[in-house]
Parts: sequence; C-alpha cells; structure tokens
Amino acid sequence: MTHKSIIFFDIDGTLLNHDKELPLSTKESIFKLKELGHEVAIATGRAPFMFEDLRKELDITTFVSYNGQYVVLRGEELYKNSLNASAIEKLTEAALLNNHPVVFMDHEDMKTNVPEHSYITESIATLKISRFPSHDPNYYKGRELFQSLLFCPEGEEKQYEQEFREFDFVRWHPVSVDVLPNGGSKAKGIEKIVEKLGIPKENQFAFGDGLNDLEMLTTIKNSVAMGNAEESVKAVAKYVTKSVDDNGITHGLQMVGLL
Repeated sequence: MTHKSIIFFDIDGTLLNHDKELPLSTKESIFKLKELGHEVAIATGRAPFMFEDLRKELDITTFVSYNGQYVVLRGEELYKNSLNASAIEKLTEAALLNNHPVVFMDHEDMKTNVPEHSYITESIATLKISRFPSHDPNYYKGRELFQSLLFCPEGEEKQYEQEFREFDFVRWHPVSVDVLPNGGSKAKGIEKIVEKLGIPKENQFAFGDGLNDLEMLTTIKNSVAMGNAEESVKAVAKYVTKSVDDNGITHGLQMVGLL
C-alpha cells in the first residue's frame, strides 16, 4: 500500500495484553508503520495521563482520549467536549445518597469526591497505572471535565441513565462505569483528526476489542477486531485478527495489507 494511511489503536486488550504489557511484535510493527510513512494514533477510553509512558515508548503524538472527548493532533490540542457542569454536580449529589463514589477527570488529573472506597481501589487497581486519584470533592468546580467515573454494582447505573440524559454511561468494570457527554464516542474524536489531515476513508484503519470501540469499528471503513474481542465487537468489524497475546496486531496489519 503506497498511499499514506492513518491507523488508530485502542490500548487495553489491543496494544496492551491483559497483563498491561506491550508485546514486542506490536512495538516493532508500530515503528515499521511509521517508517513506511503512515500516521499512527491511539484511540482510548483512558485519560491522557494514563498512557504517557506508552506514547513515549511508541513515539506517538496523536491521540483520542476519554472515548473521544479530548483529542490531540501531533502534540497540539485539537478538540474538547466537556461534561455538563451543573449536571455533574447533581449526579454527584445523587450518587452520594446511594454511597456511590465519583471520580472527576480532566486532561491533567483525577480526584475523588470521597476520601476512600473499596470500589475505587478495586477497579482502578485493574488498570495497573502509577497514579491513584486523590481526594478533592470540589475538583469539578471551575474546570472542564471530560469524563467521570461512577462506582456502583452492575445494574445500579440504570437509575442514573434515566435521570441524567446529558450523559452516556459505559460500564468498564463490575463496579464502575464511565460517565461521558451524551453522544460522545471515539468515532467522533477520530473524525476531527481525519478531517484535519484530509485522509480519505479507504486509508483509515482502526483496531479495538471492547464495547467502547463499537462506534469506532462501525464507522472506520477498515476496522479490525482483536481475536480476544467480545463477540458483539467482532460482529461489526470488517476483519478479525488473532488475540493480542498471539501477535494479533502484526497479524492484523498484514491481513489488511499495511505490512
């Protein structure tokens, strides 16, 4: 393939395996793509500060974070879509009554509205990141928040979904859901980048494995689901590669003709 393409990679379960490790074959393939002149980008639900080390290791400066709410192109802020401030305050008040803690997140940091809670400890630990949210119940005031985390057991988010139409609630852990601006997605963040770069649809690629990748894999013409992806994710992708632990990225890039 001689024309310049852009390839978006999810992180967890796609670039990183389930031990949060970057397979050597994946790293080598990323650098090969760059050598061939392609644009390599990350599209993740994570906050920017949760994958700084990975960006440095792979020399990637373009990314879609917070599932599309905070977008950076070649090191420069390109697009922001923040949470409704008054609605997040009301959500926090409602959650406190139910003993459901909340974490506030902007592009630089994350803070909890309660000093400590087992749900926060349990779910954040699975991300295997060095930073843990500290306590600041007023962090949402006067700041642009791009995502919040609501901690509650499965099914209990339904009450919030009915009351707070300003938000989308996407579960990522048995005791935690992402709280995003209504209608926001990785696909919308990606759209801002490809429009700016002028890359045609036939030269756009995306790799993912999770439910928050559905819009991205449905929208991007050349979409690839990892072998370890959920069945509903595989169903919408154009291609299905091997598992992340079985050189899935390299195999997928070969499958679509990029390597």
